[in-house]
Amino acid sequence: MQAAQILINALVLGCLYACIAIGFSLVWGVLNVINLIHGSFIVLGAYLAFGLYNALHIPPWYAVIVAAPLFFALGYLLQRLILNRVITAPVLVTLTLTFGLDLILNNAMIYFFKADYRKLTLTPSLGSVSIFDVVVPIDRLIATAAALALTGLLYLLLRRSRIGRAIVAVRLDRDAAVLMGVNVPSIYAVAFGLGAALAGCAGVLMALIFPISPLTSSAYLGKAFVVCVLGGLGSVSGALAGGLLLALVEGVGSTFLGPSHATTLSFILLIVFLILRPQGLVGRKGFE
Repeated sequence: MQAAQILINALVLGCLYACIAIGFSLVWGVLNVINLIHGSFIVLGAYLAFGLYNALHIPPWYAVIVAAPLFFALGYLLQRLILNRVITAPVLVTLTLTFGLDLILNNAMIYFFKADYRKLTLTPSLGSVSIFDVVVPIDRLIATAAALALTGLLYLLLRRSRIGRAIVAVRLDRDAAVLMGVNVPSIYAVAFGLGAALAGCAGVLMALIFPISPLTSSAYLGKAFVVCVLGGLGSVSGALAGGLLLALVEGVGSTFLGPSHATTLSFILLIVFLILRPQGLVGRKGFE
């Protein structure tokens, strides 16, 4: 039963980790920007879910519908007005810029919301279900299903839509995409907007399970970074595989070594992958 509980927990958290990382991976893969503001977007999405539920009694799974367009618009404008001015600069410039933006947003959240931890508590509680004698809270199942749905929607967008194919083309070969008539600056803005929308939606889902505080933004950013390396950069299936692997490692580590060592194990795994397989589980060599 212990092994089954670990596997179920890994499946639930793995899907959420994939949802956290997929927007980060998309921006990194398409724009070649390590978006350090991603973690703060996730926390801001969690605060949006918290506020909508306490003020208007809108459940978090409906708050996703509100968060997606809001964060897309925020990300699109941020890329168009600020990041686009330095998009061709060395990676260190964009890294420093997103770091500065993250400091501004994170400190703004601390000012308005304080650093206290808050918890979105549903009333009445949704309870739990038993799957093969393994107990799983229903709110976690809802968050998992929503995370998988968001991941699937992005996959379909990239595979089946015209703009999705343009995003993939820019990610694979920007110069060739320009020759084919793709408006690269617009694609950059759309990709960054999608990354922000996914981060905001992931924050809404994380609010169902974990406490909310601006101090958690760095932890979410770290998990997104690890998942991208484990799964493969710019890959939807890679984000899902990396999220499941990270959650499984953390679950086993928490059970046998204690929760304090789970993060240590995940970063040891990160170092191993960077040395032995930098392209990740499903990534292609040359796209590290």
